Amino acid sequence: MIEMTRENLNEDICSFITGNKIAALCCADSDNRPYCFHCFYVFDVKNQLLFFKSSAQTRHAAILSENPAIAGSILPQKLEFLALKGIQFTGNVLYTAIPDHIDPESFYHKRLPLALTKPGKVYCIQLETIKMTDNTRLFGKKSEWRRQALPQ
Repeated sequence: MIEMTRENLNEDICSFITGNKIAALCCADSDNRPYCFHCFYVFDVKNQLLFFKSSAQTRHAAILSENPAIAGSILPQKLEFLALKGIQFTGNVLYTAIPDHIDPESFYHKRLPLALTKPGKVYCIQLETIKMTDNTRLFGKKSEWRRQALPQ
């Protein structure tokens, strides 16, 4: 059973992303080799943006500067085998098109103030697609979301 929406994220997806803190992210280098890493994130529900902090000297930072396409997953901190719940997503790291009213550093550190003790850059991911599996209510229940294209 798949529920699809193209406008606002549904409440279950928002609640799940907001209620968790660690994402597994994957990017691909110029030879199309995948590279994965984990990070703490914060979520901007209104703009469907994820923010994470990392050192600019990391391998993934170098890869993302060449290819901003990213995929990831978020699972709950405590996994239950028969009641699996989680999301998979795709998006792009934004370097210049971040909405003017958002300061990524402030947004991130307001929600994760301990991150101020670690140097690094805050990155912004514009979510493009999300698929949520939620077997806690109904086995095989999936919800999908796609960013709506702007009118031309």
